[in-house]
Amino acid sequence: MSTHTLTITVNGHLYTPSVSGSATLLELLRDTLHLTGTKNGCAEGDCGACTVILNGQAVKSCLVLAVQADGAAVETVEGLQGAAGGLHPLQEAFIEAGAVQCGYCTPGMLMSAKALLDANPSPTRDEIRTALAGNLCRCTGYAKIVTAVELAANKMETVR
Repeated sequence: MSTHTLTITVNGHLYTPSVSGSATLLELLRDTLHLTGTKNGCAEGDCGACTVILNGQAVKSCLVLAVQADGAAVETVEGLQGAAGGLHPLQEAFIEAGAVQCGYCTPGMLMSAKALLDANPSPTRDEIRTALAGNLCRCTGYAKIVTAVELAANKMETVR
């Protein structure tokens, strides 16, 4: 099996790991870089628990080969932080809105929401629902998650 040495920036840090040609971005993040906030839910791209931001786009890392991320910038939930290094406004809003229960889907939800808010700082409820459509949650029923993203957008608007 061939290995490839990659150059990848994750959460602002440059890495040059060696991976097999069949390794997924999810495996690279969790097993090689030990960034375990990104969850392996289904390994088929159905649940969204493994969502990260790759070059500005929310992607399901279980469906991306690690070699496809060579030279890319990746953001994971570990990279979320607020202006003073504390919680990101999205994380604060999820807590305030009660948008977490078991928490397994939360990292993917946060990263999908961040990608949305980076591209569209003032989304409508329908745009939020569309952005989160690829993320499954069995606990919350989604209403509090949508409310949390709205709350985060408002928080972030006051900072701009």
